[in-house]
This record gives sequence, structure tokens and C-alpha cells, in this order.
Amino acid sequence: MTYTPPVQGNLPARLLAALNRGVMHVVAAVAAALVVIETLVLLIGVIYRYALHDPLIWSDELASTLFIWLSMLGAVLALDRGEHMRLTAIVNRLSDKWRIWFETVAALIVCIFVLMIIHPAVDHATEQMAITTPALEIPDGLRAAALPVGAVLMLLAALARMASHATLKQVASAVAVVGLVALALWLGRPALLAMDNYNLIVFFVLLIGVCVAGGIPIAFAFGTATMAYLALVTGAPMMIVVSRMDEGMSSLILLSVPLFVLLGSLLEISGLARTLIDFMASLLGHVRGGLQYVLLGAMFLVSGISGSKAADMAAIAPALFPEMKKRGSKPEELVALLSSSGAMTETIPPSLVLITIGAVCGVSITALFVGGLMPAVIATIAIGIVCWFRARREPMPDVKRAPLSLMLKTMIAALPALALPMLIRVAVIEGVATATEVATIGVAYTVVVGLIMHMFMRHLDFKRLYPMLVEAAALSGAILLIIGMATSMAWALTQSGFSAKLVALMQGVPGGGMGFLLISIVIFIVLGSILEGIPAIVLFGPLLFPVARSLGIHDVHYAMVVILAMGIGLFAPPFGVGFYAACAIGKVSPDKVFNRVWGYLAALVIALLLVAAVPWISIGFLPK
Repeated sequence: MTYTPPVQGNLPARLLAALNRGVMHVVAAVAAALVVIETLVLLIGVIYRYALHDPLIWSDELASTLFIWLSMLGAVLALDRGEHMRLTAIVNRLSDKWRIWFETVAALIVCIFVLMIIHPAVDHATEQMAITTPALEIPDGLRAAALPVGAVLMLLAALARMASHATLKQVASAVAVVGLVALALWLGRPALLAMDNYNLIVFFVLLIGVCVAGGIPIAFAFGTATMAYLALVTGAPMMIVVSRMDEGMSSLILLSVPLFVLLGSLLEISGLARTLIDFMASLLGHVRGGLQYVLLGAMFLVSGISGSKAADMAAIAPALFPEMKKRGSKPEELVALLSSSGAMTETIPPSLVLITIGAVCGVSITALFVGGLMPAVIATIAIGIVCWFRARREPMPDVKRAPLSLMLKTMIAALPALALPMLIRVAVIEGVATATEVATIGVAYTVVVGLIMHMFMRHLDFKRLYPMLVEAAALSGAILLIIGMATSMAWALTQSGFSAKLVALMQGVPGGGMGFLLISIVIFIVLGSILEGIPAIVLFGPLLFPVARSLGIHDVHYAMVVILAMGIGLFAPPFGVGFYAACAIGKVSPDKVFNRVWGYLAALVIALLLVAAVPWISIGFLPK
């Protein structure tokens, strides 16, 4: 047998890898700078509006222009770092040879997609040059230019990623397989046209299903299916995809996404999250199962701020797990609890899922923030009951009740951390500030408090600041690219007439509104498991929310049911990405956690059915 050297062994591949490393260093630096500049611009706008009562007319416009650049460069970084949302449960079970082959196919699909959108993106940016922004009076094309620039950089990142892993033989076979699929679709075009709307199954069920199962990032699976559908069935110009992407990623509401991601990271490195844990541990650490309740409480308070469930869990688990293990808790039990606590907190403001629903489904974010608290309380109580039953089998901890002086000391230290979630939630709920503005204030607050705490405790590691900014940009870009791609896909589904037919079908389900809610629960548990939360919401929210309204279901009530169902799917094995993230954070094999997580998930399903059956839980505290 002849040995085929890896692509990275060739001189052109080594040069490509070196070029990509150099370019990505520049992209990371620019993206990190944009996170800082974006935050400062918004903070200046907030200060002028609320402190000086002299609103700046240009601040939101500049922030919006910077935002699309941050989104695209962040998406490039996420692609280069392998951090785009995707289903890996199937591919990771394969042998190394086949796993690398599927990685090669994924990189190839990304290359093909971005090659297809580069020219339309250039045309879109050129057209936008004729439009002048009202406040800054600059061509809007300068903002839209982020799309073709980002596409070119993604092409470089995908090519370099493919070259770094695969052999020439693997690349050739991947090209052959993808080429055969494309040829089959092209030759089958007459049949696809004759199928009428049933061809949607080919593109948006089969093609996306194969792409997602093969480990292709969800954003690019959406984009590839949409481009293929438009090119083969509708004949619509490809620039439509780019313009819909631009629209989906440019919503002012979404400006809060990178800020909340940054805020979550700041909470962890500033030590504020740790002070919360210390305070709750002093209150409950001596009771049976006490640290389990501390974990639940900490997730309730911290969750939703960072925009990443993995970040939320990573901020809490390392601080609690060592002590919990010392007290006899089994590691697999701890991970099962951590996973389910991640599922229960999706409705807690300022969750990015709430913000996304508000942006794409036209629901008041203030109402969502108000409505999200009680469902999360119900879910927390449900998990707490399971903890109580399981803790009864554990021995009493050999820990004395903390003295009152320690409780007071830890409470005083935790006050700034306790104040932050309250500040964020009350400010938005009371209508004092928008989600974006309060995120900006939260970042400034955390920086100031963190620096003051550092003066006394010297705990800040300033070397972590730059990587933190880069990670915030990458996570934001991954989220926002999915929103952009799913917006394009939702437009294609709407134009096909599928949306109207779906509305008519769902309106006729047995059981009226309750029957629709039960079907939605099943749908979103499955979608949450396969697609994760935000992609599922952006794709199906605009289709199903009008159906819920027509059946008399309140938008906020439906949103809470959908989000809780999606959270359960996200953390449910065997496909839920959140479940595997919890196992990775807890350093426990998923096989050991598999059987222990179902009790917690069953409690969450009961809580979800209660929330679905009693609308008051979601809407009882909304202003009349």
C-alpha cells in the first residue's frame, strides 16, 4: 500500500497554515478591540442619555456599524477555533480515520458556501454604498462590507483547517462525495420542480439532517440548504441570502449579545461569582445535600448572563465540585445535577434566548424578562425536590453550621455580586433601560467592582483579559451567524408558501391550544437536542408564534413553554450538546452520567407540563 502524506506535509499547505495563523492573529486583535470600542460607544451613549440628558444621535448608528464587523470577525474566529455550534455526538463515535474524513467534508462544505456568497456579498455592499447613514452621513456600504470580508476570511480559515487535518486522499474523496451529491441534485432538478412544496423535505429536512449529523456547523448547514434551494428551485438571486443575513444580524436588539457574553466572562475573572458561592455555602453547607442546593441557587443567579451554558457551568462547578466530592457526593451525580440545572435556567433573564425570541418573533423583551422568572422558579423547585430525595440516602455532612460572623462576612462580600443580577433584571423589567443599555451598565459595574476588589484581594489575572475579549467575540460571532443564516432560511420557507400551510395545519390540531402546546413541547425538545436553542428559535419561532397567537395563547406563555422544552432537549442525552458540555466540565464519562440524569429531566418535564397548563405562571406578573 502506498502511503499518502498528510496535506500539512506539503509546502503549499504549510504556507497556507502559516498565512492563516498570521491573519487570525490580526483578526483576533481587531475583534477584541471592537468588543472594547463597542462597549465604550454604548456606555458613552448611556451616560449622555441618562446622566447628561443629552442623547447622542450617532452612538447607536456607530455601534450598529461596528456590530456587523464584530459579528463577522467573531464568526471567522469561531470557525478557525472550531467553536461554531454543531452536533458532534455521532461523528465523535467514529474511528479517527472517519472522524477526520467528516471534518474534511465539513470544511469543504464551508468553503463551497462562502465561495457562493462572496460575489453576492460584494454586490450587496456595493449597492449599500449608495445609501448614506442619517447621523454619521457615511456610506452604509462600509458597514455591509463586513459580509464579503468575513466570507473571504472564512474561506481561508476553512481551507487551512482542512489542510491541517486531512490527507490528500481524504480531501479527494470528500470532493468526490460532495460533487456527486451536488450533481445528483442538479440532475434531479426537473423532479424537484415537479414535487412542488414537497421539495422542501429534500432541502430543509434531508439535506440539513445529513449536514448536521455529519458535524457540519449548524449555521453553514442552514446556509448551504438555503442556497441550494434558491439556486435549484426558485431561481432567486443569491444576493437575497446575503441581504437576509445582513438583516438578521443587524437588529439593534442583538447589540446586547456580545455585551452579555463579555459580562459573563467578567463575572468569573472578577471573583464576583465566587463570592456568591461562598455566601450560599455558609448558609446551607451544613445541611444534608446543602451544596447541591448551593449549586442550584448559584446557577439561578448567574445563569443567563454569559450567553453560554458552558460558561455558566464552568463558572460554578470548579468552585463547588471539590468540596462536594469530599462530602461523599458521587461525581456522576454532580454532573447530572449540573446538566439539569443548566436546562432549568434558560428562561432566567437576561438569557440570550429570551433576547433572540424578542428580536425574531416580535415579542416584548421586557415582558419576556418578567415572565421568565416564575417558570424558572418552578423548574428549580422540581429539581430541588429530586435533590432532597436523593440526599436522604447520603450521610449527614461532618460540617458544623457556619458562625453568624462568617455568614455576615460572606454576605457583605457577596453584596456586589447579588446586586448585579437584580440591577439587570429590575432595570429592564421596570423599563428604565433597554437590554443593550443595561448590559453596558452591567459591564461597567463589574469592571469597577472587580478593580476595587482587586485592590484588597489581588486576585485578578490581567493576562486573561485579552483571551477573554477574543472568546467573547468568537462566541458572539457564532451565535449571530446562526441568526443571520436562519433568517435567510426562514425567508425561503416563507416565500415557498410553507409557512402559510404550516399555520393552517397546526391550527387544526386536536385539543386546540393545549394540543398545540403539547405538540410544540415535543417538537422543541427534539429541536433543542439536535439544533441547540438559538438556531431552533430563529428558524421555527417566526413560523409557530403566529399559530400560537391565532389559538389564543399569549406570546410570553408560549415563549416560556418553548424555551423550557428546548432546554430539556439541549441537556438530554444522547444528542444534547449541553449534556456533553456538563460531562466535560465535570471530567466524568457521559456513560456514567447517562442513567442518573433522567430523574432530574423527568422532574423538569413535569415542571414544563405545569407551566404549559397554567398560563398564570408565565403571565401572572405582567402589567395589565
